Amino acid sequence: MSGFDYDLFVIGAGSGGVRAGRIAARYGAKVAVAEEYRVGGTCVIRGCVPKKLFVYASKFAEEFEDAVGFGWASEKVSFDWASLVENKDREIDRLNKAYIRNLEAAGAELIQERATVADPHTVLLASGRKLTALYILVATGATPFVPRHLPGHELAITSNEAFHLERLPSRIVIVGGGYIAVEFAGIFSGLGVETVLVCRGEQILRGFDDDIRNHLAGEMKKKGIEIRTQANVASIERSGDGVRVGLNDGARFGAGQVMFATGRIPNVLGLGLENAGVELTPHMAVKVDSLSRSSVPSIYAVGDVTNRVNLTPVAIREGHAFADTVFGGKEVKVDHALIPTAVFSQPEIGTVGLTEVQARQGYRAVDIYKTSFRPMKHTLSGRDERMLMKLVVDGESDRVLGCHICGPDAGEMAQLLGIVVRMGAKKSDFDATMAVHPTAAEELVTLREKWTG
Repeated sequence: MSGFDYDLFVIGAGSGGVRAGRIAARYGAKVAVAEEYRVGGTCVIRGCVPKKLFVYASKFAEEFEDAVGFGWASEKVSFDWASLVENKDREIDRLNKAYIRNLEAAGAELIQERATVADPHTVLLASGRKLTALYILVATGATPFVPRHLPGHELAITSNEAFHLERLPSRIVIVGGGYIAVEFAGIFSGLGVETVLVCRGEQILRGFDDDIRNHLAGEMKKKGIEIRTQANVASIERSGDGVRVGLNDGARFGAGQVMFATGRIPNVLGLGLENAGVELTPHMAVKVDSLSRSSVPSIYAVGDVTNRVNLTPVAIREGHAFADTVFGGKEVKVDHALIPTAVFSQPEIGTVGLTEVQARQGYRAVDIYKTSFRPMKHTLSGRDERMLMKLVVDGESDRVLGCHICGPDAGEMAQLLGIVVRMGAKKSDFDATMAVHPTAAEELVTLREKWTG
């Protein structure tokens, strides 16, 4: 468009920014995407993809043990951390190149420099070059949070560094109770690291259904993970080759590493948004409307930098909707309700819809159906692990309001249940559906008795 170097300039080549740039370019827009590090963002480079690979790696120890019950011998097995890190890096390199290819194939230009906002229509590159655009899209994601007031905070690592440790510690203290904390607790524990999880809340996974939270905590403890709730780290100090951690309850103990997984903060520091007058929320996220437009009409933002729902598929959907709206001529608003999600804990969680507490706050009558059972695999493996499934149902309309699972393949089930719950399926629809036998998932359609406990 006349008067500007680009129709769209995207700052940040993560999932949301890349999707927005690709779709806008396909609509015929002249697009540039700036990225100071690697293409793919948190999810691909230092988030959900390498984390899931590490989860797979950490599960093999139990798989080898379980195999004995099925007639296999597993005496001569060993694990090499350096090989895992090297193989993970190779896969991340492949994905980084694939993202670059896809972006350029769509017709977008990749600028591998840091870019900041100079004014509503101008960006400044690290090289000193200024470029103009009709629209600027901020898609810089979020970064791990470490409390700077904490004595010894510089000795702590985050999930970013956990993917590149030179060697596994013999013991690790993980601070936090959310997705990242419980997932890495399972990873390190599965790889043979003595693991302590320190959570300031009364239970892990605040915001999830209470039955699921309690069930997972119990299963994690069976695996040898120590969970210290209603506690927080008060100090960290160097101790030999490791650290010494002090808690606010007076407890002190040594560890090879201490890792903070207490949430992520929007990446807005030094971005220059104040130069354009972009309004931020009290939590320092870019404030946007339902179309991802900021307080400045020419500047939009998608993904974790907006702190709406910080999940990769959400960022992708927001980026696509932005491009459809601004360059595709069709207004698209992202619905942030009923988003299915998974926690790749061990055992993993899959969930969609309302928790029991949320349902009881919004509905006059709520019916609960739930079951806990030993997965069929463990009848021969002998492992002491149970699976939990729970349906939250509107007692008046019979509509399924929420579904919560903790056990093998829960994430895979949640994806399909997300469709069902979004379509407004009733409990009677579940009841009328034939079971697939023998599977764990068949419990979802064979639950008949309401929970009265």
